[in-house]
Parts: sequence; structure tokens; C-alpha cells
Amino acid sequence: MIRMEGIQRRYVSDEVETTALADIDLHVERGEFLAIMGPSGCGKSTLLNTLGTVDRPTAGRYLFGDRDLAVLDETALARFRGTTLGFVFQSFNLIDELTIEENVALGLAYRSDAGDRRARVAAAMDKVGIAHRARHFPHQLSGGQQQRAAIARAIVGDPQLILADEPTGNLDLANGEQVMNILSGLNDAGTTIVMVTHSPSHADMAKRRIDMLDGRIVASAARAI
Repeated sequence: MIRMEGIQRRYVSDEVETTALADIDLHVERGEFLAIMGPSGCGKSTLLNTLGTVDRPTAGRYLFGDRDLAVLDETALARFRGTTLGFVFQSFNLIDELTIEENVALGLAYRSDAGDRRARVAAAMDKVGIAHRARHFPHQLSGGQQQRAAIARAIVGDPQLILADEPTGNLDLANGEQVMNILSGLNDAGTTIVMVTHSPSHADMAKRRIDMLDGRIVASAARAI
């Protein structure tokens, strides 16, 4: 599904060059649940942003299926993100002025083939157990409920890939476990997931884990079945 070859990401500011990713080779199969771990500043989020086409690589190839994403312009990349990817963030990134239902509906913004949008939004909210909060605003929900709403927004468009950046980082233990169970259930249903986490126990719920250090992948291991 995903093939990265020799991916590099360098930043230059005030004549200082920083290498965030160095010669990353990464394959992700359809239906995988991949966890990315490593110390702060090792390049985890940069790799996730590159997978999500938010950051463009300085060098290397990024193939998604048979599509070479390097040749797409910003408009095409935005449409690719909106129709193919779902994003889950540590800070939820819900819009305070919109209801939960309206926030979830934003996940269909780039979908012209969404059919009955209201039904799809309702189904996504129901799947994560947040349908009873549809008319509430984000500030009226707990952190765990807000993250479930964010997951509903990510899945409402049936994405091929969910990218989750520290999805339990702002949650207590119980809510974190609930979010991880939702992600595991989505993966069991066939959705490919790549997740950045600092939690070894949450990484152990993935099917494969890679460890990063200084912008490089230094270890990769599949979960024992």
C-alpha cells in the first residue's frame, strides 16, 4: 500500500540545516497497524506528516499504491488527503464553534461521493459511542469524548489510512484504553493505521512496531501472535 524509499526531510533556517528524516525506507501493507516509537525529536511526527503529505520530502520516493505522490501539486494533494486519509491528533483539533455533528461532517468536505452525509455522520458517531453528544459543543465533552469525536471525523469518509499522532497523549488511562480499543477495532475491520505513541503498552496493541532515533528507523518488529 505504502512504499517509501530513501526519504529525507531537511530544514534550513538562518544558515543552519537540520535533518529530521535520513534515508527512511518504509513499507506498510494494507490492513497493517503500525506503531512508531522513539524519543522526543527523533522524527516520529515528521515521518507521520510526510506520510500524510503535510510535509514534502526533500529527497526520496513516496508511493501510495501505484501513485507517485511527489508529482502531485498542492491542490491534488489536498484532495488526496481529504478522500484517502483520516487524521487523529493528540489535541483533538475540534472547532469550538461547531457542534460535534458538524465537526464530524468536516471529514466529508472533499467527498463528492458521500451520498447521504447525515446518515454517514450518524453512523460514524455511533461507531465510536458519541452519537448522544451530536448537538453538544466540544467544550461540553470530556477529553475522552472529544477524542472519540475526532476519530469519528477521521473515519466518516471511509479512509484507506488513518494517521494517529499520540492519540492517547492527553487522556487518562481509562479513556486512553478506550481509544486504543476503538482503533484496534477499526484495524480489525480492515482500516490501515499508522500511529505515533510514547506508550509501550499501546504500541504492543499494533501489529508491528518501528523505533526511530535521530531521524532513522533503527528497529522493526512484528507483534508475536
